Amino acid sequence: MPRPLLRVALAALVAAAVIVAGPWVLDTYTVNILVRAFFVAIAALTVDVLWGISGTLTFGQSAFFGIGGYALAIVFTQFGFGPGAALLAFAAALGVAAAVAGAVGWLSFYPGSTPLYASVISLVLPIVLVQILYSGGTFSGSSSGLVGFESFDLTLESWFRLSGLAVIVTLVATWIALRSDAGRVLGAMRDNDERCTYLGIDTARVRIGLLVVAAVVAALAGFGYVGFGGVAAPENAGFVFGTQLVVMVALGGRGSLIGAVVGALVIEVASAYLSSSLPFIWELIVGVAFVVVIIVLPGGLLGGLRDLVRAVHRRVAPAPAPVAAPVILATLEHTVAAPDRDDIVVEVAGLCKNFGSLTVLSAISFTARQGELVSLVGPNGAGKTTLIRCLADGRERSEGSVRIAGHSIERLPADRIVGLGLGRKFQAASVFETLSVADCLRVARVRKERPSLIGTSPILALPAAARAVVESSGLAERLGDEARFLSHGLKQALELAMVLALEPKVLLLDEPTAGLTRAERQGFADILTGLVASDRLCVLIIEHDLDFVRLISSRIIVLHQGRIALDGSVADVVDSPLVREIYTGRPAPDHCGVTA
Repeated sequence: MPRPLLRVALAALVAAAVIVAGPWVLDTYTVNILVRAFFVAIAALTVDVLWGISGTLTFGQSAFFGIGGYALAIVFTQFGFGPGAALLAFAAALGVAAAVAGAVGWLSFYPGSTPLYASVISLVLPIVLVQILYSGGTFSGSSSGLVGFESFDLTLESWFRLSGLAVIVTLVATWIALRSDAGRVLGAMRDNDERCTYLGIDTARVRIGLLVVAAVVAALAGFGYVGFGGVAAPENAGFVFGTQLVVMVALGGRGSLIGAVVGALVIEVASAYLSSSLPFIWELIVGVAFVVVIIVLPGGLLGGLRDLVRAVHRRVAPAPAPVAAPVILATLEHTVAAPDRDDIVVEVAGLCKNFGSLTVLSAISFTARQGELVSLVGPNGAGKTTLIRCLADGRERSEGSVRIAGHSIERLPADRIVGLGLGRKFQAASVFETLSVADCLRVARVRKERPSLIGTSPILALPAAARAVVESSGLAERLGDEARFLSHGLKQALELAMVLALEPKVLLLDEPTAGLTRAERQGFADILTGLVASDRLCVLIIEHDLDFVRLISSRIIVLHQGRIALDGSVADVVDSPLVREIYTGRPAPDHCGVTA
């Protein structure tokens, strides 16, 4: 068993033993409080997954918590208690929560939406739900809620053990899922949602799916909370409770999982003991503590404790460097050899891009073939990057048509165009800062290879082109390092390897050598020319350095004032009077025969 999993298993067994023995050593009042706190902790854990792990700040988990509780209360009030009613209430809790979460996810993560918009939607959800409950009359209990219905006949000790073990199971299952090959995608989306999209990952679908799962878990927590307490109150579905869940996660330690549970238990228990003696200032104390922790301990109480322990260890004895799990680098075997013919893989006809009345690109038409490296040059503002965006995202262009590998991109989003065989590298290195080099490359393979939901493979299998970049750049010796610790040049190489892991037919590069040293630029040139020669890739590259362009290009297209000014061989274009005029400002002779 891997060491981290062994540690978690031992910790879970110890925690389970404590939960089982808890009712024997705790008083009745504390046991009662902790049962409620355990259910709240499960809801807080879902907030941590959405906010701390995937990067979506949400205030709406209280609504799903309330849906679970009210499903039980309404069914038991209307039909009485029994096995059939319990199953109906359970199914209603899960079904309604999943349906509402799917609708909210669709509204929150539509194409072009922002994380702020998703947070606003989550803020509105509990407010709307509470108003629905208020207007439900006797069916929902209005502002008084539902009370007095018969519920599960379990002893207080049984509820304590059931709820406590549910927290442990949820925590361990979440930890395993997030450490899996599929789970790391959530961290990648938190770090760089745009790069995930251009790796062919439908981030909106992933976020909606995650929200549905989190909603179902929160609804189950609410189901247990109301089943134990026998009261369904609008406050448990409201915005204030949703905000309290966020505060619990922030105080405990965002992104740590266990911190969300600790934060929920601390606040719930302290609130129960202090709210009676400090009824008017207890919430103020919690608010002040939240602000202090955010400023002084951004990692929450758990993060602060972890930093303190590490500081003590460093003073006592230098800590050994962490040993990353070994990664076995392998090369994917291709069953189909790259074709020898030079098919046209990029066709652009009459492409235009307007921003209101401003025309950035006008009547752009050209083709590019396999095994061809086409450089796009021109002054700043000529429309080069805009052209790249129009090729990589079907929603960008205003007019015209684009075909990739014989398929029209129509109005497809970027993640769908990746499936046609296109890969895009950005000007600034776009990687996943908190993931290791190996994990960045694994995320890049998600579209090609369905990742495991529970396991992590030690083998990193890459296409030959991607592996060549990894080995030639020196990344093979740093597979366990987080991407944020790489140099600028290595980040550029990592992003290129990630794009090549998609096995594209067309590669779009936006000033990939910006900021590189002379040696790094030469190495990059060797990589590009090798990809074109051996893998028959079609490469379109934006570049300002004409010496570099002369070294690598098969053909050059000059953009000027949003139009194609020249399209020809390296010798014809680089030494042309028009290029001299564009780059030096000296007028071109009248006999040039080309208009800008």
